[in-house]
Amino acid sequence: VEQDRDIFSPKPYWKEFRFDLAQAPRGEVVTAAEFRIYKARGVPRHANSTLHVSVYEVTAEHANRDSDLFLLDVQDLPAGTEGWLVFDITAASSHWLVDRKHNLGLRLYVETDDGLSVDPGSAGLLGRRGPRSKHPFMVTFFRAGSGAVRAARAAKPLRRRQPKKTHDLPHPNRLPGILDDVHAADPRQVCRRHELYVSFQDLGWLDWVIAPQGYSAYYCEGECAFPLDSCMNATNHAILQSLVHLMKPEAVPKACCAPTKLSATSVLYYDSNNNVILKKHRNMVVKSCGCH
Repeated sequence: VEQDRDIFSPKPYWKEFRFDLAQAPRGEVVTAAEFRIYKARGVPRHANSTLHVSVYEVTAEHANRDSDLFLLDVQDLPAGTEGWLVFDITAASSHWLVDRKHNLGLRLYVETDDGLSVDPGSAGLLGRRGPRSKHPFMVTFFRAGSGAVRAARAAKPLRRRQPKKTHDLPHPNRLPGILDDVHAADPRQVCRRHELYVSFQDLGWLDWVIAPQGYSAYYCEGECAFPLDSCMNATNHAILQSLVHLMKPEAVPKACCAPTKLSATSVLYYDSNNNVILKKHRNMVVKSCGCH
């Protein structure tokens, strides 16, 4: 079930999603849960902005005031980003399975760096009105448990501030301790490409390399922690390895950050007979990184 805040209502804008968990297996432990929503290009006025997308669990509803919310995950991304966004909603999924009457759904907010609330639809976040292949969905991973389903991880409930006159939504980055609660266990950056310049002079190769003097090779480094977002270019094997790592961290390591695409570089050099050779060497430059 999907619900939007009326675009003509006072800001902030939001979009809510509810999922039917009636078929979820009882007596099993939630190891991880993801909420996935597709982002297309939004309206042009946000084209050069950075968007902050926040996903909350709705913990209580009230007739005369806004619902109580609990922050689950946040992503900062360029407004022009296209593809699936993945949010960690493990805490909410565990909570819902412990007591299904608490399943009040998820609420999604979008805002700019300036704190301006943005309608999720105009930001390009597709709901059920989009193509069927791009409808938002929830993925939950279970492990057979010997006892009752475990309770959600301990965390502080988020108390919503009273709306300011500007109707701006307070961003979690400006609320002390919120991001620390969500991401404290994973302070490193996610897997991505980093700058690396290889100098042939530093390697002592200029006695036989004519050109270039060096080149940008780049390298891959970062965390491949669950959930593996679409920007991590994760293989199916890496996704499964990450899930097994959640259950058996002492036996199976996390997936590794490694190049997923490399390109060639041409080098002009002297061969062993002092002939000048121009050769294109394969797999010299990292073009993209991913989790393997």
